[in-house]
Amino acid sequence: MSQRRSHRRVAAAVDAVLDAAVAAEAVTLADVVESVARERKRPIELEYSSDLAVGVCGQRRAYPDHDVIVLAPDLPDTDRTLAHELGHVVFRHEGAEIAEATLEASDDLIAYMLSQRSLRNTEDSALDEIAEWEAETFASMMLMRMATMKGRGAPLSVLRYDEAIG
Repeated sequence: MSQRRSHRRVAAAVDAVLDAAVAAEAVTLADVVESVARERKRPIELEYSSDLAVGVCGQRRAYPDHDVIVLAPDLPDTDRTLAHELGHVVFRHEGAEIAEATLEASDDLIAYMLSQRSLRNTEDSALDEIAEWEAETFASMMLMRMATMKGRGAPLSVLRYDEAIG
């Protein structure tokens, strides 16, 4: 992963994802996720679960042969959270260990984990911040581009038109 924030890197990732999505004639964000999975030749499953920790809206879980994006049910903006988690997949961010991510945590355990996190190496913290920034910036750019394309015609023709005019 890069050591600093780069809008150019995120924009290139959004371009690549939208190229794959348009080629697959993806219309919804779930279709975009599926097109990314096909392009990477690595399945991405979508799951809705109320087992996420308090305050966690979504989570990417990486397994040896596939990825899972877990979303909390009844989110105010499911697309935003899905796009954010897709950003983590696209950038191959480390994320939490599966066993750690799926533990049911008591309030005491959460407080302990937060205190330990604050003691972590500054470099690790900086990498976490960059990963979250990349995922959030990716989500913003992706959703803005998709909103712009929506209603302007077939996705492929809109993308080609946008490429032609720069």
